Amino acid sequence: MVRELHEKVYTLALPEEVDALAAKLIDDAGQLRVWLFSGELGAGKTTLIKSICRQLGVEHSMSSPTFSIINEYETPAFDRIYHFDFYRIRHEAEAYDMGVEDYFYSGRYCFIEWPDKIPSLIPAAFVNIHIAIQHQSQRAIVISIHDREEENRI
Repeated sequence: MVRELHEKVYTLALPEEVDALAAKLIDDAGQLRVWLFSGELGAGKTTLIKSICRQLGVEHSMSSPTFSIINEYETPAFDRIYHFDFYRIRHEAEAYDMGVEDYFYSGRYCFIEWPDKIPSLIPAAFVNIHIAIQHQSQRAIVISIHDREEENRI
């Protein structure tokens, strides 16, 4: 069972607010580098990830890795950020065979869309972000920090 350490809810009403929200989420996450993004198609997962990447210093073009499954971005400090989209995989073994665990345990940011497709590959400590469409231009963003290892120490 996952122990939830804290949860915050944000409301995003205007697209112009996404960069400010991205900065808050980075602050909320602290040192955790594996982030899970869930929400229905069109909720804004990729848009939010792009904004977070910009806040982390990525300057070049970013896109959804729907077909490639993984995109790699680089910051001016030569740090790498990995963006995964597991929507198209049929079996968790496909992600395992790609070596995703090497990425997840690299200490670098890993932003994962459709994490429900790879439940047993998710590290013990992660940031969970759920985006819910409230209205056409309004989203509720719930961030929670989870640490399964912490629970095992209790």
